Amino acid sequence: MSPDTNAKLIYMANQIATFFKSQPAAEAAEGVATHINKYWEPRMRRKLFEHIDHGGEGLNPLVLEAASKIRRPEAA
Repeated sequence: MSPDTNAKLIYMANQIATFFKSQPAAEAAEGVATHINKYWEPRMRRKLFEHIDHGGEGLNPLVLEAASKIRRPEAA
């Protein structure tokens, strides 16, 4: 993944987490996962998981918490 694409996905995921962090903790993680599952295409989710699998540097902890609820696409 190019650094620009990676940075954009991190930024977008963190923006989603910022929106949901005012919710109770369990609802916040569920909200992040639901949003990403609903609006991100598989290619974007695949790139997000590639980043998470390599440590997830720069991601909001709420995104990392939500990762177990995000649908992981099959490898391309």
